[in-house]
Amino acid sequence: MRDPATQAGGPVDTAGVLNDLKSALAALEAHRPRSLLGLRETQWLDAKSGPYQLADPKAIEELTKDVAAFANGGGGVIVIGITTRLEHDEEVLDDVVGLDPTAVNVDQIRKLIRQRITPAPRGVRVGWSGADGEQVLFIDIPAQSADTLFVLPAPVGKPGATRPDTVAVPMRDGDSTYWLPRGEIQQLLSAGIRASGMPTAQALTELVRQAMSDAGPGSGLRVGQGLPDREREMREAYEQLAGAGLGQPAGEAWAQGGAVLQDLHHAADGEPGWVLCLAAGRPPVAIATPVWRAIVEAGRRAPGGQDPLAAIGLPRPLTDVDSPWVIPADTRSVDLDGGSWGAGRLTCSGRGVWRWQPIPRFSLEQGRSAGIGTSGQTPALRLRALVNLPWADPGTLEVTKPRRTLLEQQLPHSAVAGAVTMLSQRRGADLPAARWERGPFGNSARSVGYTCTIAGPEGDPAVKASVMIALPTAMESTVVACTDVLIENPDAWAAALGPGGYTPLGFDEVQAVLLAAWETAAELLPDVLGDPAELSWAAPPTTELRITCEQPADNGVLPVLDTLVDMSPLGGNDTGPRPQMAVTVTAAPAMDRRERQRLLRQALVHMANAFGYVDAEVDLL
Repeated sequence: MRDPATQAGGPVDTAGVLNDLKSALAALEAHRPRSLLGLRETQWLDAKSGPYQLADPKAIEELTKDVAAFANGGGGVIVIGITTRLEHDEEVLDDVVGLDPTAVNVDQIRKLIRQRITPAPRGVRVGWSGADGEQVLFIDIPAQSADTLFVLPAPVGKPGATRPDTVAVPMRDGDSTYWLPRGEIQQLLSAGIRASGMPTAQALTELVRQAMSDAGPGSGLRVGQGLPDREREMREAYEQLAGAGLGQPAGEAWAQGGAVLQDLHHAADGEPGWVLCLAAGRPPVAIATPVWRAIVEAGRRAPGGQDPLAAIGLPRPLTDVDSPWVIPADTRSVDLDGGSWGAGRLTCSGRGVWRWQPIPRFSLEQGRSAGIGTSGQTPALRLRALVNLPWADPGTLEVTKPRRTLLEQQLPHSAVAGAVTMLSQRRGADLPAARWERGPFGNSARSVGYTCTIAGPEGDPAVKASVMIALPTAMESTVVACTDVLIENPDAWAAALGPGGYTPLGFDEVQAVLLAAWETAAELLPDVLGDPAELSWAAPPTTELRITCEQPADNGVLPVLDTLVDMSPLGGNDTGPRPQMAVTVTAAPAMDRRERQRLLRQALVHMANAFGYVDAEVDLL
């Protein structure tokens, strides 16, 4: 029995029923091609009355042009075996004429799509729909990666091999397909070179290498060709890894970032290729091409045109092994080290977005922004968390009035406000950090600064909490977020606390304040700039944690920390008390509270050990 929509046997206008690609594909998969009649050819739909005559070179060019255009245009479907009629200057699907399946070589269509389009579109399906006598062929081209451009050899309309030194870009515009003009191709290349951050010659070399990698097999190259001194070594590694699906070389071997590398095809048609990588001190590895490109792209954000691999490093195995290993295309996480950024991990999100984050580590190095905002201030004690956020493209970020207003509403309930309130509550006083005012840091479309002051009975500042975040300037190349908790005047604070007010801090209180300051600077403040979560790093993000006495005595000498903080949990100090200590944590800014607390304790022990508290241990904090 026929579908009710086709009982009359003639064209049926179903445009009100099938109005998108998903519903059209569902109808085809249900073998109801007549349900498409009445639809108009659109950005996602193309109909042809007869099959591509693949004995004719022009028909091959038309097939690959149509498929690549849909790949560049967000996806679509080509239905073959349905005529169209012209209606108000639009092609409307008119009638099912059907095809003889024995007259169509489906395998040849699939092979031509894989071989002629660079790179081969992923997930393309070629299938049949309908009953005997009314069967139509459909080619389903799903939406592809938004940052991939699909190209073809320039059409010539003649038999013979395609020329590898030409390129053409088909595009979909409404119900028609056209070739991208040469001027627009030049603009795309120029934009890609600018985005790469590399000099033109280096960027073009990388583009050519990728093009050769995406080209079909049959080049006749040898494994290791191009690096004669390493050819035998690369051949041995290739033979050890061949069982993973390594195919023939796609280009000559080259040296980069302390490694020797070579692009390889996959042994199976249609599968992503490989990059064979040999680096000193680690076993050979075959990396699936999509993963390799994600590695290079993550490191490409390094400033000054630095070699991406010299910045981000090379893959390392998760365990100490010395045998060759493989990173397949479905890998979701890759550990890297050996670059100037230090050890890190590249992770793929559920949406297919790769992002590099540093593996946590500690040092005593300080950036240029370590003393930001301290000019003219002399608090008795400063507890600071300063976060350096070296985003690669911060130009899209700005401070807007709605986001500033939201921050003003959030600050009284923030982690740092809670920590400051806690200090007085633990001493029996209710002195909440509830009122925040602008300053002393500048406020503009590029910076934010707020302060909360708890005053003594005479109005003198006793305890302060300050926050600030600023976009890059001519003097500072990264986004800087900072949270300070200042014991401005211990005597004024003691008076505000009431009789018996005790102002020295326990080391557990120092930990609690630094934890809250770090959380506020790393997670609350960046939101005032927009949505930086998707931005890539141009260098590793860091957090500087500081404990400093800054109010000199009458003789000009700074007091030691022991006068304002109970340092006894750290044990004895073989080098004598100090007026300040600091440590830098290299880690992703966003993390859950338990992980931040764990890293904070490790960082404080690292700092204490470096400043002479050699008996300090995490378990003692």
